[in-house]
Amino acid sequence: MSPSPNADPAALSSALTLGCGLTLPNRLAKAATSEHLADRFGAPTAQLIRAYRAMATSGVGLVISGNVMVDGSSLEAPRNVVIEDDRHIDALRRWSAVTADTPARFILQLSHPGRQTMRGNTLPGRRQDVVAPSAVPLSTGADRLFRPPRALREEEIADIIGRFARAAEVAATAGFHGVQLHAAHGYLLNQFLSPLSNRRTDRWGGSLENRMRLLIEVFRAVKTVTPDDFMVAVKLNSADFQRGGFEPDDSQTVAKALEAEGVDLIEISGGTYENTAMFAGTSPRDSTRQREAYFLEFAERFSKEVTVPMMLTGGFRTRQVMIDALNSGAVDVVGLARPITHDPGFPRDLLAGSAERSSARPRSTGRKAVDAFLDSAWHQQQLARLGRGKDVRPKRGTAAALLIATFVTMRDILAPRLGMTFSGPRKRRRRPHG
Repeated sequence: MSPSPNADPAALSSALTLGCGLTLPNRLAKAATSEHLADRFGAPTAQLIRAYRAMATSGVGLVISGNVMVDGSSLEAPRNVVIEDDRHIDALRRWSAVTADTPARFILQLSHPGRQTMRGNTLPGRRQDVVAPSAVPLSTGADRLFRPPRALREEEIADIIGRFARAAEVAATAGFHGVQLHAAHGYLLNQFLSPLSNRRTDRWGGSLENRMRLLIEVFRAVKTVTPDDFMVAVKLNSADFQRGGFEPDDSQTVAKALEAEGVDLIEISGGTYENTAMFAGTSPRDSTRQREAYFLEFAERFSKEVTVPMMLTGGFRTRQVMIDALNSGAVDVVGLARPITHDPGFPRDLLAGSAERSSARPRSTGRKAVDAFLDSAWHQQQLARLGRGKDVRPKRGTAAALLIATFVTMRDILAPRLGMTFSGPRKRRRRPHG
């Protein structure tokens, strides 16, 4: 798809009505970002709510939260929001209210990390239990950070389906407009889809029909317990980008199955912890840089076979490329993550025609093994600033980001297990004059 200077810019601001009847006021979405701003027990904090208020008023038509965990014994990261029941319902209602006086819609991304659970990532007092479709450990180069998983038993799979359904039901009660099921980036639902991580020989493994069974059953369970106008979206890998793994043809077949089930929106992504294609901005190929959208080729391919609305996230920086992608018919919603944490007013300026390009750029040390996670940490720190009512700091360097990330890791993972407390760096006392 080549740039089309005369393409209709109204594509960005046109409304989109989904299958459930929910209408998005425009085609821009705040894509999921892992914030790590809940309290130790998984409840949304005032800091998280303030950060989301800034994004809810940024001009986007859809706001998607970062990883909301359905199991407190397996977290993607410390200070994830966790929904296992309605114990945090009041805080969740305050969180959902950030879009109450805006036209934007707000949905929660529900996830279970499976074997991508780092050591120590549990709610206080919980015994960590790392589970996966099969007992296949991660191979990341940092294997000591992850416990080897054990294979889920049949009754435990049923429990996980129930956990997703309960979390969605609580989300609806709390006032959210919908949920997104995270079946990408190597998390548990994606692990079942991939033949590399799913080596089961029962009805949950083997053929693609069996490997997609968990995702389909979770989707059905969520639809059963939520209102008809409650949006249910899925984040799906276009591929795992690993030999013998989840391939584009597989992804297209899963997308067709989800369409038949009544999914409202599919977000296309890719990669896992073992191959971080979702962080492609740290080292994009030339052709990808020219076209900006990392997974656009897959969206174009899917659009020929699947009619359900497609969302694409990753790499979008210029207004014209976003317009071209929407007008091509391959993409229905443009997802923005880094550009919004870099400048929360960017979507509003895009819609007004007063911004042509985001100045967001990947943070890099030159070491590919750490760059993806460094870049993620840098943006998490900007979200934390928004949550404290401060402006973002686009010029903060990588060294500062690494130091802060190290402190946060000590505070949230190591310190509680060693009986230590961290209150942050002490402010230097000023000596009295005179």
